Amino acid sequence: MKHVLVPIGSTKNAQNTLQYAIDFAQEINAQLYVFRAYSAKSKAGTIVNMNAIIARETDLYLRTLVNSVDVKNVDVKLISAKGNLVDNVESIDEQLGVDLIIVGTRSNSIKEEIFLGKTAGKLVKQTEIPVLTIPEGYKFSPISTILMAFKSGVVKSKTALKPLHIFVDKFKSQVHFLLVKTPNYREEDLVIDKNLVKIQSTLTITENATTFQGVLAHINTVNPDMLCVIRRKKGFFKKLWEKNTVLKAEFSTSVPLLILKGK
Repeated sequence: MKHVLVPIGSTKNAQNTLQYAIDFAQEINAQLYVFRAYSAKSKAGTIVNMNAIIARETDLYLRTLVNSVDVKNVDVKLISAKGNLVDNVESIDEQLGVDLIIVGTRSNSIKEEIFLGKTAGKLVKQTEIPVLTIPEGYKFSPISTILMAFKSGVVKSKTALKPLHIFVDKFKSQVHFLLVKTPNYREEDLVIDKNLVKIQSTLTITENATTFQGVLAHINTVNPDMLCVIRRKKGFFKKLWEKNTVLKAEFSTSVPLLILKGK
């Protein structure tokens, strides 16, 4: 894992998210790219170039934010760009090859009922890059225990599990699988992909109405440092992330959430 991208919002948690990302990047020896998108509209007759002003303010915001944290020995690069968040992230990915996005759960939202704000939600929904979401105030610690919840052991993408394998290699993590048999499950869903079996510490099979309910019923048994799910074309999590925001009533976790996706 070489390149980690950190899209920065405007909430008070931005500093904490960045510090987590720096601590994480130091552990895995990755280069960190701190990114912020901005938009500006020019009015007819305006003498001052508002785009240039906002670009300078965005750069200043990023530099000030980076100067407020302990960068340690991490190589931190700043990127600011005008335009759509997702379009810019995809452009950065094309140029650099982004291995992981780290983002705060509520990057720009101040609403307490929101679990994933629009920035995080859009990145999960509209990109094919794995996303690690960081709860407010969460401090980095080695990822020793991971709870991975899924309703099918079939993994079609060859790249989807790459971040998980890297975590196991770097942190010697134990990965506890939770296979949730939801209504109308198929027998083939119970067959675990060979690339998952390689990193399996334990396997628990449970029956619940949704994957999230299975997580709620078993998360305290494992007490993980990270929760991991796969965003699929079908299933509970795909339906959950049809919107650009996710309410706490629909889904939430007090530990970092790794959302795997395969290109």
